[in-house]
Amino acid sequence: GNKGGTSLWLFWSGLWQEVVNVPANQTWLMPEGMSFEEGAAFPVNYITAYMILFDFGNLRPNQSVLIHMAAGGVGTAAVQLCKTVENVTIFGTASASKHDALRESGVAHPIDYRTMDYVEEVRKISPKGVDIVMDPLGGSDTSKAFHLLKPMGKLITYGVSNVITGQKKNLMAMAKTWWNQFSINALQLLHHNKAVCGYDLGNMDEEYELLGGVITKLINLYNQGKIKPKIDSVWPFEQVADAMRQMQEKKNVGKVILVPEVPKEESKKEEN
Repeated sequence: GNKGGTSLWLFWSGLWQEVVNVPANQTWLMPEGMSFEEGAAFPVNYITAYMILFDFGNLRPNQSVLIHMAAGGVGTAAVQLCKTVENVTIFGTASASKHDALRESGVAHPIDYRTMDYVEEVRKISPKGVDIVMDPLGGSDTSKAFHLLKPMGKLITYGVSNVITGQKKNLMAMAKTWWNQFSINALQLLHHNKAVCGYDLGNMDEEYELLGGVITKLINLYNQGKIKPKIDSVWPFEQVADAMRQMQEKKNVGKVILVPEVPKEESKKEEN
């Protein structure tokens, strides 16, 4: 169908439903040729990755970046955005089964965080460390990230996924993450020549102009073929539990999408 009037929109909660009410100033026209699934995978992941890498990270040619959960939604967006800058070296953590996919997408050094110490692996290849660390983990990993930075390096923390372990939010994991939370004062920062930034897209829902500017840049990159959302799998609402399991068991490479229903005709077309 003609998607001339179809919108991308930005919203953070209450989206597991068939109808949602979104303020008009939080919507943007979808580019030609973008599928609805890509549209669902686009705004939150790419805005997050873009602002972390370019607005906070000031990513430039010949720099190096460590991306945790490099096969996830924000991770795959970040890898693609790094590739838009000349000669950026990407270190990406993910379980071993995802390493081939990561290499294909441009991660020079995939690291299996389950069997290796990622700090050691990075140091083997780049003894001085890296220029930017994207930290969605929190807890003691934030501290490791800070110490992995080169002089003038930047750590951008944007989540505490260490809190979510296995099937449910684990209270012990929460306590441990909180206890191990990285802390540094301004004077220490001064001596280190490093920056620590915090990013939470959910707290910028009033920043329409700022986010609109980012979306415009991202749509241009999409239209140039430089970025394209990676869809891991698409699930109907009835299978929400399976969709969540796919993520919790860390099987996904790219974005896990929920759809209200799959029309019979379309699913047949896909099979053919």
